[in-house]
Amino acid sequence: MDILVLCIDRDDDLGRKAGLASPVVGRDANLHAALSLGIADPEDSDINTILGGIKVYDELVSQRRSAEIASITGDVKVGLISDSRLAKQLEDLIARLRPGAVVVVSDGAEDEAILPVIQSRVKVDGVKRVLVKQNPSIEGTYYLLKQVFTDPKISHTIFIPPGLALMMLSIFYFFDYPQGAFISITGAVGLYLLFRGLGLDDFMDDAKKTLQGSLYAGKITFVTYILAAMLVVIATIQGAFSVWYSYKGPIWYGYLTLIMTFINASVWWYVAAGICANMGKILDMYLEGIKDARTYSTPFFLFATGLIFWSASDFILKSNTEMALRSIQTLAFSAIVAIVISLIGVKLKSYIEKMTGVTSRDAGLRDAVQLPPP
Repeated sequence: MDILVLCIDRDDDLGRKAGLASPVVGRDANLHAALSLGIADPEDSDINTILGGIKVYDELVSQRRSAEIASITGDVKVGLISDSRLAKQLEDLIARLRPGAVVVVSDGAEDEAILPVIQSRVKVDGVKRVLVKQNPSIEGTYYLLKQVFTDPKISHTIFIPPGLALMMLSIFYFFDYPQGAFISITGAVGLYLLFRGLGLDDFMDDAKKTLQGSLYAGKITFVTYILAAMLVVIATIQGAFSVWYSYKGPIWYGYLTLIMTFINASVWWYVAAGICANMGKILDMYLEGIKDARTYSTPFFLFATGLIFWSASDFILKSNTEMALRSIQTLAFSAIVAIVISLIGVKLKSYIEKMTGVTSRDAGLRDAVQLPPP
């Protein structure tokens, strides 16, 4: 076969929306796939990608070229996972069809990011980008804006800060304290922007999915994650209470002292939460027969880290008191113990890797591409 017309669906709309397995090979199969996706979501641009690929295929056939058309899909998590799936499907197609070259059909730059992966496996004769023509009218602009604002990622970023500010403003005016509105609004919006900027929203979303997956799969980690979350809440409350009782003086006084007070009072609760969550993971891995030495060494590093934070904060809090000399001794002893505990964790990880024959690098690659356990 001379040419394979390759339609790229990097975020797996065919699988998620139309329920079709990939790769989809053949003109009739791709026409059916475009129709199924069109019924499921008439506004999806991948419909036009497949139809554009069919048009390219028909032109090649009319030129009496030996051609075939196929659509391959990635994953909703666009990136390493989706590209690994696309590469695997492409390799299967090359082994089955043995094309001399491919023509890549996509609906934009995001799908074309997979081009280096394709070029490393087969010759690329051309790239066809299929763009939907829009009517440049007020109605079309309104529709486009409506579609943009209904996107959860965009709407959460644009609407939440002003909504939060208006809610805080109304609350303070309701209690007849408008002076505090500015401080509360700037603080709340700043905290939200910091939350989004640090990627904590993605972390919370991943944690939610992990918790749901543990619940539906009947794993022990569901219980240990809930317990870990409660320990985090307790740690935060303990630290806040310690700061509250230690706070003396004007608002600009003793920031470092207050931070160290919070850490000293809460660090062991946070360590306990981390170890609790990790122990649940260890139990589930043991029951499922998954071999990953990294998980067994994590509690040692968590404990060593907690020991360092606790001794350092204790030293800072007592540096100007009669117990300064003892706190220095405690800090030095804690540092030595933390190093020893970390070495034990490293040795344990190496021992388990030798026993199981699965290195941390192998386990990391398995997690990245979501391979089944050995």
